[in-house]
Amino acid sequence: MSTIEAEVDSLRAEALEELARADSEAEQDVWRAQWLGRKDGRLTLHLRSLKDAPPEQRAAFGKSLNDLKATLEGELEARREAARAAAIAALSTEAVLDVTLPGRPQSLGRLHPVTQTMNDCIDAFADMGFQVFEGPEVEWARYNFDAVRIPEDHPARDMWDTIWIDTLIDGERNMLLRTHTSPNQIRVMEQSDPPMRVIVPGKCYRQEATDATHEWMLTQIEGLAVDEGVRMSDLKGALYAFARRLFGDERQIIFHHSYFPFVEPGVEMAIDCFLCRADGSNCRTCHGTGWIEILGAGMVHPEIIENAGYDSSRYTGFAFGVGIERVAMLRWGIEDIRHFYQNDLRFLRQF
Repeated sequence: MSTIEAEVDSLRAEALEELARADSEAEQDVWRAQWLGRKDGRLTLHLRSLKDAPPEQRAAFGKSLNDLKATLEGELEARREAARAAAIAALSTEAVLDVTLPGRPQSLGRLHPVTQTMNDCIDAFADMGFQVFEGPEVEWARYNFDAVRIPEDHPARDMWDTIWIDTLIDGERNMLLRTHTSPNQIRVMEQSDPPMRVIVPGKCYRQEATDATHEWMLTQIEGLAVDEGVRMSDLKGALYAFARRLFGDERQIIFHHSYFPFVEPGVEMAIDCFLCRADGSNCRTCHGTGWIEILGAGMVHPEIIENAGYDSSRYTGFAFGVGIERVAMLRWGIEDIRHFYQNDLRFLRQF
């Protein structure tokens, strides 16, 4: 046997002996780096040393080393394949997988309770012939205040109530996050002619302290009906039908006079408190009144009718604004409005 053959056989025997002791994948990776690594693997170093071999021996020595490299790579792959097969065999005997068993159920998402209530309210008014209209959440002060008869000295314009957009136009703040959906009364009348019956759902924003029945962000549905001969009895009839559909015939409903600049006369509608049932004794939800107000309403002020280009002697209308969170509280007996936006899945999964 030549010196070259003896050296290659010695390398083969040593490498295969060490590979036989490498049982884990990590140990096999170490063996591969030690013998076949591109930078300083032992076989790689021998291939680099070919330049120092006698010229007449270089070809034979190079071929033997390359054959050895192919052999070692094949043995490594065979050993890894055997390890994988053994792992699969162990899995089939030690942890049998029954493919006929049903899979784990996946949790399905659902609509937020406020969204569910919003959809039910929209359906209730849609069945009465109201069409859905949308308006911007970032609103001009002209629509949010001026056009609905809220003068500049009105407290609602105070910075503590209104979230203004920090942009000056003509030296003044003229844009804000809308504080109510009432501006859409004006927008609808600008774009349409009577008769009209529309509702406008959307978010509103107010800079106020939160408590069990108040949040700085709220959801409303604005309603507007304008036609010849529209009366307060039409407003009450529509709102009674809405309340009966959402809350059932057993709940108590009251109207009482209230002031809103854009309607005359103005009313508020309240439902008996679900917690104290109109008793009011030490009830923090209704603040001891026995009632929870869910909407403000009234007959559209004649000045707004005229500003829209309609003849107020011919056309009359009513408008209302429903607080959706309040409706949801009353439907499901929720004591605190803040639960809706705390993102507690224990609460949200109930709906």
